Amino acid sequence: MREVRSLSLLEGAVGFAVVGSVLAVGVPAFLRDLHASRLVEPMAGLERIAAAAAARAAHEPVASAYPPSVGLTPAVVPSGAAVRDAPGSWEHPTWVALDFGFSTPHRYSFEFESERRGKRSRYRATARGDLDGDGQLSEFSVQGEVSEGRSPVTYPLEMHREIE
Repeated sequence: MREVRSLSLLEGAVGFAVVGSVLAVGVPAFLRDLHASRLVEPMAGLERIAAAAAARAAHEPVASAYPPSVGLTPAVVPSGAAVRDAPGSWEHPTWVALDFGFSTPHRYSFEFESERRGKRSRYRATARGDLDGDGQLSEFSVQGEVSEGRSPVTYPLEMHREIE
């Protein structure tokens, strides 16, 4: 029968230091990745909307460059958990025109507002989420416009309380 030996004080200290070092590097990286993953949905969603809106504006008359406005979808901003939408939630003509919607659970509501004035059309797309369920909303938005005789322009993404 083999004899079981215990760790010396030095071996225990070295093991403790190695585990501590791994945790010191791993935990902040994990938290950083977790926060980044929470930003992917709104940023990727708004990028998809902006690309579809710009493509549409490049081929439509300025007066109808962007589809009509549509309110928050889903109407109630998800609070603290991902939601699965009711069937037909993304069938509004604007979402269809922008080829946008979700078939999997998600944590943000999206809105599209368009405005047409004479020889210029504008839009603003917004994503709102309450990731921790505290009532404070994260908000991301992107805007674009097109004027007669010019190519569509998309402005940089704006963020407000991105990690609330």
